[in-house]
Formats: sequence, structure tokens, C-alpha cells
Amino acid sequence: MSNTANLSKLCIHTITTKPWDIEMAAAKYSKSGVQGITVWRDALAGRNIKATGHLLRDNGLNIVSLCRGGFFANANSGKRNALIDDNRKAIEEAFELGTKMVVLVCGAEPEQSLEDSRKQIQDGIAAILPDAAAAGVQLAIEPLHPMYADTRSAINTLSQANDMVEALNSQWVGVAVDVYHLWWDPNLENEIKRCGKNNALLAFHICDWKTPTTDMLNDRGVMGEGCIPIEKIKNWVRQTGFNGFNEVEIFSTEYWKKDQSIFLEEIITAYKKLK
Repeated sequence: MSNTANLSKLCIHTITTKPWDIEMAAAKYSKSGVQGITVWRDALAGRNIKATGHLLRDNGLNIVSLCRGGFFANANSGKRNALIDDNRKAIEEAFELGTKMVVLVCGAEPEQSLEDSRKQIQDGIAAILPDAAAAGVQLAIEPLHPMYADTRSAINTLSQANDMVEALNSQWVGVAVDVYHLWWDPNLENEIKRCGKNNALLAFHICDWKTPTTDMLNDRGVMGEGCIPIEKIKNWVRQTGFNGFNEVEIFSTEYWKKDQSIFLEEIITAYKKLK
């Protein structure tokens, strides 16, 4: 990818430009030449989901995925069942929106062992597989950085995600690789290759890790302003045969305070510099 590269594989998550509602995001992304959008469920609140899908496509945007399902782990069986029902709802929303993928942030429960949480996650995904198959929607397990292992996800390495995908053994389950969560892993290249062999790599998310990081959730950087070897990881991903979107997912209190039109142009400029 050169400085003059087109934006045909650039997707932006609605959470990245959080101050914009989805209608504004659609118009702005489209006008800037962005080709893809991943929709966060909060952006759909109070809207006709099917009509919103039409709106996005009318703006020339590919709806890459719906984010997010998951959070299967809970010490209370009743709450686990309610969470499974919410994931069924997420699949229905994805179908109505017109996307073929739901990203799963799998959850964790600090009152129990990580092993118990992982079992509940696997059982929860297994429970919704018939719904995913019926809707034609794939489920992308997204491993999260270990700093989130207390409450956000007990799936913290790509190896763990790959193990779960293989155990579930379904065409409707794969993985989402997010550089922010996985860049530190010494086994990352081999595990990305493993994804490729299993045809399990469904999504690729990019941003950067700022140094110093002032907030472990809401201080992500624009590509190129941190220490993540994005181009190296992107090359590993492409070597698997993955030809999907490069999805920009940036949580940043700092950037949400900015003029979002300027921020969007900064994202596009940084994206064009990636090789």
C-alpha cells in the first residue's frame, strides 16, 4: 500500500467516531472515500435496523460486521441464559442490518477461574451456532489483551481463540485479529498462519498503542503514532489469503473531543501510509 493507495479495503468502526450518529458517520465516511463500516450496536438504538442497513448501502458502504456480541461468562446460570438470548438478538440485528458477521467480545467473571469462564464461553457460542447458521451470520471470536482478563474476556491469545474455533468445528465460527490486543504475542505469526490453514480469519482490526498509554481502554492511537508493528502483522494476515477489510477501531477520549472531520482525515492519511 503506497501513499497514493485507494481506500477500497478501509473500514471504520462507528465507535471510532463516537460523537457522530450513524447517519452522520455514513455520510462522512462515504464522502471521504471510505468503503466499509462496522456498526456498534449502540449506534442502532432507537432505529429501524433494516432501514439503517439500506441507508449505509445507499451511501456506498459495505457493512463489514456488527459489534459486539459475547460476554458469555457469568457465575449465575440465569444470567448466562439471558446473555445467550442477547447474543441471539445480536445475530438477528446483524441479519436485519445486512451484515454476515458478529464480533464476539467473550467476557470473563472475576468470581470464578479463567478456565470456568472459557468453558462457559465455548458452551455459549455452541448454543447460538444454530441461530448463526440459520441467519447466515459468522461469529468472530476476538481475543483481548490480558489486561482485560478480569471482566472483559478470558480469551486473551490467538492460540486460545484458535483452540476454541477448532473445538467448535463450525464454518460459522472464526476469529478477529486486533493488533491492539495481540501485537505483543511472540507466537502471533504462527497463530495467524494457523488461522489461515483453518480458513478461520474473519476480521482484521487496526490502531496503535501509544507510549505512554494514559488509559488502558480509551487511549488508543492512530496507526503510526505508537509501537505496534502494524505493517508486519498486516503482511502476516495477507499471507493467509485474507482479503477482507482493514478495520480501524480506535477508542480515544482525546480523539473523541476533536473535530471528527479532522480526525477522520488523520485516519485516512495514516492509513494511506501503511504498506
